[in-house]
Amino acid sequence: MPRATGADPGRLAHAVDLVRARGGAAQLCVLHHGHVVLDRAYRCAPDALFWIFSASKPFTALLVHRLAQDGRLALDDPVAAHWPEFAAHGKGGITIRHVLQHRSGVPFARNPALDMLAMADSERTVRALEAARPTHPPGRTPAYHVITYGAILGELVRRITNQQLPDVLRATFLEPLGLTDTALGLRPGHWPRHVPVRGGDPLAYATALAVNTRTLREAAIPSAGISTTARDLARFYQALLAGGELDGARILTADTLAAAREPSTANDEIDKVIRLPIRWSHAFQLGGPVPAPHPSRPMGRTSSPLTFGHNGSNCCIAWADPTRDLAFAYLTDRLESGHRGARHLSDVADAVLSACP
Repeated sequence: MPRATGADPGRLAHAVDLVRARGGAAQLCVLHHGHVVLDRAYRCAPDALFWIFSASKPFTALLVHRLAQDGRLALDDPVAAHWPEFAAHGKGGITIRHVLQHRSGVPFARNPALDMLAMADSERTVRALEAARPTHPPGRTPAYHVITYGAILGELVRRITNQQLPDVLRATFLEPLGLTDTALGLRPGHWPRHVPVRGGDPLAYATALAVNTRTLREAAIPSAGISTTARDLARFYQALLAGGELDGARILTADTLAAAREPSTANDEIDKVIRLPIRWSHAFQLGGPVPAPHPSRPMGRTSSPLTFGHNGSNCCIAWADPTRDLAFAYLTDRLESGHRGARHLSDVADAVLSACP
């Protein structure tokens, strides 16, 4: 199939070599012009389930956009219009759009460590957000909302729909697209299929110990808790590439997707938390060249500025490139601190980009 879509088998083989040489469990699935050109699993089954860290965030963000599409909220509504308790301590002016842009001024409810320790406890996280105080005025600067992004948006979805977030996600996106191996919170019967995370250094090892607990893997964590396969994740991005409709199932309109992909930062704007120039939209990270001397984007040094997707702790990533009609999902079990993981993701992405004109 690669040659039928114009993809270069030799260059795709280079991507395969990079994944194989790194070691560990991994899945890589690439769709080009709607056809599977690469679908490999290494040291795991094709239906093994990976915890995808922050590559989960677009699912929650797009549920908010779907509610806007259905007229149940507006992106410029204050969060407190739907969640009155959130207004406490000067947060009444924060809008849903501010959160989608990582510009709410509340990148943490307390601090990074405490937010992560509490992320599996939704009630505790909600109370902490209500008690939180902004660190800067909303709209001023992008500051990556590591946990608070999904926590705020997920609570909005829960309050507006009066349903639990995993149920809304399943009914809105997963069931219509046939994503039977994807869930927010690993389903109990799927525990034997989960892939444990490996830490590549002491800090990553400590994180892996927490992530590998059954309590955390089964929790519905809207910023990080999706368990899935590369096949399912690539199919999800193929639906987004196709304007929100795939095989007769429409999950979003083209206008809604355009709003979600609209850039919200300049190319050289430094994120206050990540301390790198991250191009944010209203649901995704965006591709394109990176200003020197910063490291390349995990979506590839040669990625188009129109590329949209999300990195998951430099461990898992998924994105789509409309200029190449390309959907990419690469899931690994290896968590590393620093930029080493990002460089590897970038190398694999560039190999695939060079193969798929």
